[in-house]
Amino acid sequence: MNEFFSHESAFVDEGATIGKGTKIWHFCHIMGGAQIGENCVLGQNVFVSGKAKIGNNVHIQNNVSVYDLVTLEDGVFCGPSMVFTNVLNPRSEVRRAIEEYRSTLVKHGATIGANATIVCGHTIGKYAFVGAGSVVTKDIPDYAIVYGNATRIAGWMCKCGEKLSFVNDEGLAECKKCTEKYEKQGTVVKNLDM
Repeated sequence: MNEFFSHESAFVDEGATIGKGTKIWHFCHIMGGAQIGENCVLGQNVFVSGKAKIGNNVHIQNNVSVYDLVTLEDGVFCGPSMVFTNVLNPRSEVRRAIEEYRSTLVKHGATIGANATIVCGHTIGKYAFVGAGSVVTKDIPDYAIVYGNATRIAGWMCKCGEKLSFVNDEGLAECKKCTEKYEKQGTVVKNLDM
């Protein structure tokens, strides 16, 4: 008996590892070798490749493909129809070996908005927030709010989802909602309560 839920229209290939309490909804395909943690939710029409790794408590909304060498740490949110890639220079007539793929890491608690595109080979920092429709072409620091094509840093966000206000764009900030404290130096933000 499975300790996870899989809708009858979903395909879960032999060799996939799926954690307790995870829900896999309509028309999903999980390939053998895929690693999915506990208490995740995979919406309609999600594809997870055999060399993808998904942590615990990850929410992947409808129409998202998680390709080889994409790693989603615990607590990541992927909005509807957002896109991961794993090859920088794809060609229909040129077969790429896995050694040519580039890995993508989405760190703990990060959010990727609907229809965003994450170009492979980059890291999205913990609790970063990528706005809907954005195109990520470089690493994103922890707690950064980014949007646009290509993305630019537009501010900083608390892990609870509130925008942070640093005095003179440096120094200390306290979240107005949860009161956690942060320190910023350049593009490095640290949570002082963790």
